[in-house]
Amino acid sequence: MKIAIAGAGAMGCRFGVKLQNAGNDVTLIDNWADHVAAINTTGLTVTADDGTDHVTAMTAAAPQDVTDHFDLIILFTKAMQMDHMLTELGDVLSNQPVVLTLANGIGNIETIEKHVPKNRVVAGTTIWSSSLTGPGHITVTGTGSISLQAIVPNEFPDLPDVLNTFNDAGLNASVAEDVLAAIWKKAGLNSVLNTYCTLFDCNIGEFGALPNWRTLNDAVLDEFQAVADAAKIHFDAQTVTELIAAQFDPTTNGGHYPSMHQDMAKHRPTEVDFLNGYVAKLGAQLNVSAPINANLAQQIHAKESLLGI
Repeated sequence: MKIAIAGAGAMGCRFGVKLQNAGNDVTLIDNWADHVAAINTTGLTVTADDGTDHVTAMTAAAPQDVTDHFDLIILFTKAMQMDHMLTELGDVLSNQPVVLTLANGIGNIETIEKHVPKNRVVAGTTIWSSSLTGPGHITVTGTGSISLQAIVPNEFPDLPDVLNTFNDAGLNASVAEDVLAAIWKKAGLNSVLNTYCTLFDCNIGEFGALPNWRTLNDAVLDEFQAVADAAKIHFDAQTVTELIAAQFDPTTNGGHYPSMHQDMAKHRPTEVDFLNGYVAKLGAQLNVSAPINANLAQQIHAKESLLGI
């Protein structure tokens, strides 16, 4: 399959190298010029759990330089950058490829539908993890899985091909019965782990070792539950809590610093407005109070401001 990965940061590169190693034709698309140049010059370096480095020759390009057509475009672009990325890829989208978003945050589907026919959109979530070590270099930890669903299932016969492509690459993909519920489930996980690990400057395992992690967790997810109930979105705070707890093990994602922590460390804007901030805003619209999530979003913005982001 001919695949483009738009937003080839830590996660995009991890998926890209696994998909290429499985025999797919992969192009990494990113706006970071040094990153693109490093991949094209010396290949993509992947540091594994055991500390060994593996280099894979790959093709990378800035979005404005991509002219090929693709069977599948996977979006890992940050939520606040997605509309701009899709606009830049207008010509690439003209042949109506399958467009799959695995990006964090709530609201990405609505953004994509402004650029792509609804029956060509697939949405999903993933708990794979990766860190961007430097230009052309990622560090990976643990394993993961993907859950996805076509936005218009009865008009999308290609889902088995997409699943097979991912599973042939060892990415552990399965069909989500309710993609919106899956997105909220991942957003709940991220609104706990990403936000607290960023504020406390710790990795996932260190957060899980805190004696009060469950109190902190429940404060966020109880509000998620109330807002989701009001919005008639399926959400189960207990299931999300169990998923969060499963990440603490160092053999899964315990040693990983979440993407928001990575963004803050590199003085990049975070996605908190599409996580805790989104739930607080939706709650206000639905007359459901979510003060903890609203406050956490403001704490992240305060930290951004102190760093000059």
